[in-house]
Amino acid sequence: MQNNPITEIQKQLEQYFDGLYFCDVQLLNNVFHPDAIYINVTEHPVLRLSMAEYFPIVASRISPASKRQTRQDKINSINVINERLALVHVECVIHPKYFYDALTFVFEDDQWRIISKVFHYQILAD
Repeated sequence: MQNNPITEIQKQLEQYFDGLYFCDVQLLNNVFHPDAIYINVTEHPVLRLSMAEYFPIVASRISPASKRQTRQDKINSINVINERLALVHVECVIHPKYFYDALTFVFEDDQWRIISKVFHYQILAD
């Protein structure tokens, strides 16, 4: 029996935002399903990566935390479709990009994890 799915997903989103802000692949590994896909719709053609391809990119970044960037994380919506599926819309900034993420969560092995990250970004003006 799972706890409140909204609360559980919010906890995972905290780790997601922390993982991106600190470039902490271990935190992201806790949040993403092993079979998750990463899809950047800003790129032409659309860029699709597996977690094995995505995590090294995150690990190689200079973290926003180390640059003392102001955190701008926002949860717009959490829609629990049923006991195993939820759709989440979040926004965050990793300068110079403003990201709009559509995250699909699945409940498996007693935890909510991201199975797909589909996103668009805009370049922020300086």
